[in-house]
Amino acid sequence: MAITLSASSLSPITRTYLSPPTNSHTTTTSNNNNLTLFPSSNKPLLTSSSHARRPVSAAVTSSTGGTSQTSIETGSLLERVEVFDLNGKSILISDLWKDRKAVVAFARHFGCVLCMKRADLLAAKKDRMDASGVALVLIGPGSVDQARTFSEQTKFKGEIYADPSYASYKALNFVSGVTTTFTPGAALKIIEAYMEGYRQDWELSFEKDTRTRGGWQQGGIIVAGPGISNISYIHKDKEAGDDPDVEEVLKACCS
Repeated sequence: MAITLSASSLSPITRTYLSPPTNSHTTTTSNNNNLTLFPSSNKPLLTSSSHARRPVSAAVTSSTGGTSQTSIETGSLLERVEVFDLNGKSILISDLWKDRKAVVAFARHFGCVLCMKRADLLAAKKDRMDASGVALVLIGPGSVDQARTFSEQTKFKGEIYADPSYASYKALNFVSGVTTTFTPGAALKIIEAYMEGYRQDWELSFEKDTRTRGGWQQGGIIVAGPGISNISYIHKDKEAGDDPDVEEVLKACCS
């Protein structure tokens, strides 16, 4: 599922602040039940920094042609998430696109064979991204050591960051679960990946944190920036290997 966000038709009544309400729950879903932008729980989801909170509002357009006007917290939620580079240095995820446009791919986990293929599919288009001044970034739910191993194995041409807290995945509301991992479509894509020479890193896949959490996590792709809360495109994987059309991503980032 992919969504395109446009700031061209903002409504003042949709403006909201990140500070949670004290006596109410706010849940926003699209009418096709594929997009949930507000968690209804009062429990904090993210590890936050001390950055000031900013209001965010935008129009959400589905790739299927449907349009809904809604207030979203996605940009503000992501603003507080910290990720780690390959040297173990922490950085606010929003700084990755604060001053530039970026294509940010979210891997299922660093041992995932389908994520290795997705990394190659995006890296093959890096020249076009470079020509448009667009950065290519990959984030995985795991440790810095796992991110380094992924980098060494794939020779990924973009930037790689680790999100050991899974905070960015929670903020983007990416799906997770056994039923989204073991599907007929995912099985076929794994076979295709193996036939093309890709291999699962089973050592990384069976490390405790990946096995107990990341093994069932799905990812996605966003196009964001410049500007902390400027997210213009979101694709959320419905199942493992649910890659969007690369040309669709390039249209969002480079047209």
